Amino acid sequence: MKLKINLRNILSVKIHKIVLLLLALCIYNTAYGQNQRISVYGNNQSLQKVFEQIEQQTKLSVTYNQTKLDVNKKIKENFIDKKLSFVMDALLKNTGFTCNYEPEHIVITPSVQPKEKAAAKQTVQMKKIMGKVTGITGEPLIGANVLAIGSKQATITNLNGEFTLEVPADGKLQVTYIGYLPQEVSTNGKTQLVIQLKEDSKLMDEVVVVGFGTQKKVNLTGAVTSVNIQETLGDRPITNVTAALQGVVPGLKIEGTTGTPGDNLSYNIRGTTSINGGGPLVLVNNVPMDINMIDPQDIESVSVLKDAASAAIYGARAAFGVILITTKKGEKGSRPRVTYDGNVSISTKTKSIDVMGADEYRNFVTDRFGAESSAVKLLGKENTDWQKEIFRTAVGTDHNITVSGGLNNMPYRVSIGYTNQNGILKTSKFERYTGSVNLAPSFFEDHLNINFNAKGMISNNRFADTGAIGAAIAFDPTQPVMNGNSKYGGYFAWENAGEFISIATKNPVAMLQQKKEEANSKNLVGNIQVDYKFHFLPELRANLNLGMDMATGTQDIYYPKESPLGYVDNGKTGYETIDKYNHLLDFYLQYAKDFNEKHHFDIMAGYSWQHFHRSTENAYNNLNGDNPTSYIFKTESYLISFFGRVNYSFMNRYLITATLRNDGTSRFSKDNRWGLFPSVALGWKIKEEGFMKDVDAVSDLKLRLGYGITGQQDISQGDYPYMATYFAGQDGAYYQFGDQFVPIARPDGYNPNLKWEETTTWNAGFDFGFLDNRITSSLDYYYRETKDLINVIDVPAGTNFKNRIVSNIGSLRNQGVEFSINAKAISTSDWKWDLGFNVAWNNNEITKLTAQDDASSIVLTGTVEGGTGTMIQAQGVNHPANSFYVYEQVYDQQGNPIEGLYVDRNGDGVINDEDRYFCHKPAADVTMGFTSKLVWKAWDFSFSLRSNLGNYVYNNVASSNAALSEGSINNKGYLSNRPLSAFDTNFQNMNVLSDYYVQNASFLRCDNITLGYSFNKLFGVLGGRIYGTVQNPFVITKYKGLDPEVANAADKTFGIDKNVYPRPLVGILGVSLNF
Repeated sequence: MKLKINLRNILSVKIHKIVLLLLALCIYNTAYGQNQRISVYGNNQSLQKVFEQIEQQTKLSVTYNQTKLDVNKKIKENFIDKKLSFVMDALLKNTGFTCNYEPEHIVITPSVQPKEKAAAKQTVQMKKIMGKVTGITGEPLIGANVLAIGSKQATITNLNGEFTLEVPADGKLQVTYIGYLPQEVSTNGKTQLVIQLKEDSKLMDEVVVVGFGTQKKVNLTGAVTSVNIQETLGDRPITNVTAALQGVVPGLKIEGTTGTPGDNLSYNIRGTTSINGGGPLVLVNNVPMDINMIDPQDIESVSVLKDAASAAIYGARAAFGVILITTKKGEKGSRPRVTYDGNVSISTKTKSIDVMGADEYRNFVTDRFGAESSAVKLLGKENTDWQKEIFRTAVGTDHNITVSGGLNNMPYRVSIGYTNQNGILKTSKFERYTGSVNLAPSFFEDHLNINFNAKGMISNNRFADTGAIGAAIAFDPTQPVMNGNSKYGGYFAWENAGEFISIATKNPVAMLQQKKEEANSKNLVGNIQVDYKFHFLPELRANLNLGMDMATGTQDIYYPKESPLGYVDNGKTGYETIDKYNHLLDFYLQYAKDFNEKHHFDIMAGYSWQHFHRSTENAYNNLNGDNPTSYIFKTESYLISFFGRVNYSFMNRYLITATLRNDGTSRFSKDNRWGLFPSVALGWKIKEEGFMKDVDAVSDLKLRLGYGITGQQDISQGDYPYMATYFAGQDGAYYQFGDQFVPIARPDGYNPNLKWEETTTWNAGFDFGFLDNRITSSLDYYYRETKDLINVIDVPAGTNFKNRIVSNIGSLRNQGVEFSINAKAISTSDWKWDLGFNVAWNNNEITKLTAQDDASSIVLTGTVEGGTGTMIQAQGVNHPANSFYVYEQVYDQQGNPIEGLYVDRNGDGVINDEDRYFCHKPAADVTMGFTSKLVWKAWDFSFSLRSNLGNYVYNNVASSNAALSEGSINNKGYLSNRPLSAFDTNFQNMNVLSDYYVQNASFLRCDNITLGYSFNKLFGVLGGRIYGTVQNPFVITKYKGLDPEVANAADKTFGIDKNVYPRPLVGILGVSLNF
């Protein structure tokens, strides 16, 4: 008990000391604040700009917005090493204002003359008012300015939105807060107040990046989705921006999202626009570049232009939509700020293909083929889980350091990043170094603004042979990983009488460990954008953007001849180097002017020039050096454009936008070289109408209508498909003239009539806002038609130099509906809860193919395992792109598939290709995304969900491993394992064209769960956040394979599950620090 009393006494003394110390610190801070010495420069800048310098040097906020102080007044004087109080007195001299100093604020209030003071003391009775300032929903407003009108009394609300102030008994208070409308409140007869401010929609208008400029979101007439990375995704670790946007942007579909570290993803906006592939145009600070080379920490915002009205200004490059990325910049006049973001991740495999274990396999072979069969004699004595042997738990790290600030009129930002991701498939690894510099100086009172950006990346990638995944499923589990056979580097390999069986399944561990395939690349992207606002005509601006993108990369391959992979061919070594550079010049003039407060014009016209160059060189040989092959190729193309745009608004209510772009490409002949791409869009801000202005519940209501045409000229078959060219023969292709051997060249196929793909889009949409935009929503319907589809097709023998050439073969359409809604469900001082939901429906159909408009036109695609050149998908009229093209399986009375028996769909008594039919498609009918972020004080918890409905996957893993006959299990001296799914069908042979393997792959996936804690002034200087994240924690689906999301962006196969690198479960611990 005595000890307890002493502790209480000690604690009591310490608490009193702490209180006194805090009080002393407050007094000291106030005194120090006005006595600290600063240096500020007028240089004919506005008073507001000088205040910003003071804020940066003193860390005190200058509060003046509640007054009628002329902050645009020009300041000529410079103040070098002067006391803050001296500078403030000089700045406010003869303005009718003075200032008070508080621990964290400088409060500017109207001056009270001595006579007025004396009269006030004699006649005015003062009283104390206590109050609270909140927003429309009741959340406290921190730092709101409260001024007693007619006196010098003023204060600022605390963290709970509360204030205390001495005011005249019958006076008035004026309350202001940035982003809210000011309000005057009478204090007559009141001692306690609750003051509710309404948001100022004019100040809260969101600015969205659009083609060649920015627009207020409320004035947009096109279908544009803008994502603020910090607000939307800032609470989660991001190593790939494209993957992070999944489920956030309605209508944006990401393909190829596997577990491969550093995987390049493919994506489309609003369905499949071209059967030749392709993706949205990605511009980073107005320069085309690969989105995968950007450090996500450098990104400020992403705008997705989805309809032609918003994207047609980019003409030929915008058929698939446009993604505009704006990177972060420094702030003018701000002190240097250092931030660090880093995390450590652990990835693990979540699911395996169920196959027979060693004992189960021995029993199967013995029971099925007999104890004395040749198959039993091949069985080993080991118990090897091959899938376990090729996968691992992988560790990764990601780090970024940024320094940003502003040197007078030159904001700057410099960042470096490092990513190291080990894949869960052994030997796979991705390493990336990034660096970026941004300088944004301004001159001549912001009439001349320069924005310089440079981004560099070095990446090193070790590719694992994904064929090992399929091999691990099929390899005999009774065999060892290694048996000491020096012919194969010690690894087990199948032999027959001592001879290597070349057609046997390769040892999956050897495929990973003995094959070394690496890629090293270097990228540099930069631009300088100069924007000049003419002094004699400030409504007129000239903008010049010069950009370049340079990249070089080399991919090396090696495997020894003492290996299952290289035994027959005596190993392999070689490389391929790709060098490319793109140059860009954009120039435009823009004139914006308001007339009579009713008419607003914004007119822009410009010119664009682009040059694309690419060269490829490779050389391969076996390790004996007697089978060399090499290849050298260079190509280039040009794109020249003229473009213009007119924006007009009447009474800030009726909007119209019209654009026109004329593109010329070197990829088509003179007769088809130029394409004209117009668009027009209308907007009606219904909320501004008289009958809606008094409807307080509705804060925004706008109708949008748009029409436009975009083009497509990206051809994967080269830059000269219209031109007659010769193709150099490969090494060893010679023609003998006497004693000399002359290399040969052959004519290549060409099509002089090739022309633009054109996509015409109609769009209608509504934008909604409720409760001062605490709830925002949009609804869009679109209809798109693409004609003159570009693809490679077969041509009759003898009509060209090749039997397949690139041609314009048909047309397709997309139509769909998109809906999104975001809500601030809770917004108080302690609690905040943001919710977001979006859903999109898309219907895709080919309407014309190979110059025909009937169902007889079929173009096969989608190669699968289980047959030479077998294709499981097709393009056909009146069917979605890449639909599965299969036989209709017949089932017995118990619902089991009958092997080799299919429906005779045409009734001719013969089962052949004429009986194949279009069966489902890989693209989802409906995609949905849901996000939630809950904040309680310093804690935050968030998660994101995605769902696809109506998408199907061809399970090629099951179909190619289904055969159970002895000839399939024991094939010419080697054994093959089978997944347990093979016993569901009990097929003796492969039936890869059966629709049995086209399986429903609808799913609900959780992409991300994050828990974080934010802190301020740790150790007196550090602010930041620590967090833990789980990525891909669960997926709910009926699909029988590993993952319902399958795609291979490299070979452009979608919806075919074959050797897919599984997506891992990832746990992440990270920290963000601000210095």
